[in-house]
Amino acid sequence: MDKKYLQLNDIESYKIAFHLSNYIWDIISEWEWFAKKTLGSQFVNAADSISANIAEGFGRYHKKDKIKFYRYSQGSIKECFDWNEKSRKRKLIEEKEYQYIIEQLQKIDPALRRLIKFTDEKLKF
Repeated sequence: MDKKYLQLNDIESYKIAFHLSNYIWDIISEWEWFAKKTLGSQFVNAADSISANIAEGFGRYHKKDKIKFYRYSQGSIKECFDWNEKSRKRKLIEEKEYQYIIEQLQKIDPALRRLIKFTDEKLKF
């Protein structure tokens, strides 16, 4: 019997974050230049860094390294909440887009906490 190894695309927090970052990209790519340059680029960078840090942590060998990058993702989630609020306040996103982003960020956070707990408890070093 072949042993199945966990793959990056098996990680719930990664999948949600990856799709959310592309959703945010699609919205911001339609903005006017000034909004894109100021708020938009920061929002995209924060959203991209959620899945990118999960991926980097997944690729690390030691559990402390893995968890460090997963925690960076947690910081990027908080940053995205801020950019989402600013986007709404400045009337750059529609209410339904704002709500969808909030819902997805709220899904990533507990999934990421589960990943950190799993990594901490199951990996030996």
